[in-house]
Amino acid sequence: MQYDTIKRSLGSVVSHAPWMRVLFYHLLDLLLLRTWHIKRALNRWSKQAPSASILDAGSGFGQYTYGLSQLKKTFSILGVDVKEEQIADCNKFFDKLGLSDRVHFETQDLTRYQKVNGYDLILSVDVMEHILEDEQVFRNFHDSMKEGGMLLISTPSDLGGSDSDEHEENEAHGFIDEHVRDGYNIEDIQEKLCKAGFKTVNAKYSYGTFGHISWILSMKWPITMLGFSKALFIILPFYYIVFFPWCLIFNLIDLYTNHKAGTGLIVEAYK
Repeated sequence: MQYDTIKRSLGSVVSHAPWMRVLFYHLLDLLLLRTWHIKRALNRWSKQAPSASILDAGSGFGQYTYGLSQLKKTFSILGVDVKEEQIADCNKFFDKLGLSDRVHFETQDLTRYQKVNGYDLILSVDVMEHILEDEQVFRNFHDSMKEGGMLLISTPSDLGGSDSDEHEENEAHGFIDEHVRDGYNIEDIQEKLCKAGFKTVNAKYSYGTFGHISWILSMKWPITMLGFSKALFIILPFYYIVFFPWCLIFNLIDLYTNHKAGTGLIVEAYK
C-alpha cells in the first residue's frame, strides 16, 4: 500500500470530528520535518505582514491552510486543489470551525489558474513534483503575486527525495506515488523560477542525514507496516512512544543545520 493511500485512510478516520482533525494537524506538524521548515519561514514572513491575501496552492487535506489561519486573523486564505472531494471536505470542515469568512477552497488546476496581482504569499507544499508543466505553474504563480510577495515551496530534491533510489526494477512506483519527477535539482528549480520572472530566489536543502533518519522512523516504517495490515494500527502508539522523542530531536537538528545535500528543498522566491 502506498503513502498517499494510507494518508487518505487516516484522513477519513480523523475527519469524523473537528477536534480529532485539528489534533491530527498538530501531530503532523510535529512529525513532518517539512512542516518545521515551512512554519519557520512563515513565522518569519508573517511578522512583516499585518494582513495578507494568501494562496495555498495544492491545499490537499488542509493542514497548511489551517496553520496559516491560526497565524493571524487578518489573513484571507484561498486553498486550491484538483481533487473535488478534498475541496468539498475542507470547505465543510472550515465552516464547522467558523473560519469560512476568511478561509475558502476551490477546485482549480494550477497549470491554468491565475489571479493577477492577487496574493501576498503563495504556499506550495509537496505539489510541484506532481505537475509535469511546472514552468507554466511558476509563471502563473509569478503573475498571481503582488509586487514584493513571496512564493514558498517545499519539494523533494533529486537526491532521493521521491525515494527513487529504493525502487525495485519491477515496480511501477516507489513508496511515494504519483510523482512525475524524482525531485528537483537545486540549480534547476532556481533557474526555472528566475525564468518565470522572480527577482530573488533562495533555495536550500532540508532532510539532511538526521532529517532523513527521522522521516524513516516517523513516516516510512509506520506506513510500511500499515501497508501490510491495518490491524497494526493498534501497535502504533507503542511504536511512537519509543521513536517519537528521537524524531523530534532529529527534526530540530535538521532545522538548524546548513546542509550541503538533502532529500528535500525549501525555496523562497520573491517578485
